[in-house]
Amino acid sequence: MKQDNLMEKIVSLCKRRGFVFPGSEIYGGLSNSWDFGPVRAQLKKNIKDLWWKPFVEQRDDVLGLDATIIMNPKVWEVSGHVAGFSDPLVECKSCHNRFRADHVDIKEKCPTCAEKNWSEVKNFNLMLKTQLGAVEGSSSTAYLRPETAQGQFVDFKNVLSTNPKKLPFGIAQMGKAFRNEITTGNFLFRVRELEQMEIEYFIEEKDWQEMFELWRKEMWNWFELVGLDKSKIHEHEIEDGERAHYSKRTIDFEFDYPFGQKELYGLAYRTDYDLKKHQEASGQDLSYEGVIPHVIEPTWGVDRTFLAVMLSAYCEDGDRIVLKLKPQIAPYKVAVFPLVRNKEEITNKARDVYKNLKKRFTTVWDDRGNIGKRYYAQDEIGTPWCVTIDYQTLEDETVTVRDRDTATQERLKIAELDSYFQNKLK
Repeated sequence: MKQDNLMEKIVSLCKRRGFVFPGSEIYGGLSNSWDFGPVRAQLKKNIKDLWWKPFVEQRDDVLGLDATIIMNPKVWEVSGHVAGFSDPLVECKSCHNRFRADHVDIKEKCPTCAEKNWSEVKNFNLMLKTQLGAVEGSSSTAYLRPETAQGQFVDFKNVLSTNPKKLPFGIAQMGKAFRNEITTGNFLFRVRELEQMEIEYFIEEKDWQEMFELWRKEMWNWFELVGLDKSKIHEHEIEDGERAHYSKRTIDFEFDYPFGQKELYGLAYRTDYDLKKHQEASGQDLSYEGVIPHVIEPTWGVDRTFLAVMLSAYCEDGDRIVLKLKPQIAPYKVAVFPLVRNKEEITNKARDVYKNLKKRFTTVWDDRGNIGKRYYAQDEIGTPWCVTIDYQTLEDETVTVRDRDTATQERLKIAELDSYFQNKLK
């Protein structure tokens, strides 16, 4: 499969099967704004649940947090975002398109209009501003958070005082972040509204290299857990002068997208920068036993995870498109079909099977078109198993169970279905 064609196929599949819709489409849309349809919403939830369980619920050293999106603007001044969270901006004065200056060669012609008429390079702050209260003014200016991390830092003492922990320990958070990107594109790769999964892992300074390697391994474990093609993932060590101002070491985990090798996740050693800055500015003691902890930060993007998962799972088998998602994250685990929809006995039995399976598994009902088209539709959204109720079911209480990846079928007793799928999902 040609890589340049793969992206088109993924976008088409997402629209056709209800994964992703253009935002505000009935009004002409909004540049690089996307709504997540029923299938994508469920897949997104499954990805986040799969992340939360091993990194928070099953660990004794990580606690969860859900901080506000709009915080006191002082937070962003102290963190350095107001002054330094920016990209270099250049504008073509002929067509008035704007570009990141590090993404175009201003010694060459504009890629849009082929004119060579560039403005001066300026720094463009990526923070999205809003206003609080009824009166506009500098005193009412606030920001939509550009990262989730600051919530963990400003709530560090609150979390520690109510949930006593010894170093090392982490605070995890999932949530929305907003960035007024100069250039967006490549579908869900670069958007203005994104969702992050982040851990701020608080440590003693002397242990930072050991902890960095620990989380490096954890991130590689995650690739396999969520079903990413590990052969397409590469580590990129960010050099001095290119790292964020707070970082002493950063590794970007990059993925082979059809449009090139680009960032997927990040792992940073943030030192004690953030807690120290907030302690100085707020006057609050943010130390642990008299010492400001240092921080290792692994961060995952939910939307980029989705895109990389789709690219890893997409498969063509003859005229069949199969999304070979890990069953744990598949939007639906089971689809239930009546062989025919005009025979009441079969339909009623199928409804009973559907209702019982739905109590334990995410299950979808499908009686549209012929059985072959239903199989193909479920293959495209990644449903691992399809259960068909037919004439034989009425005789012996057995059903046909079809496997997505192999297209093989087997007969099982209805009473066996629960244990069968439970074992498959272990």
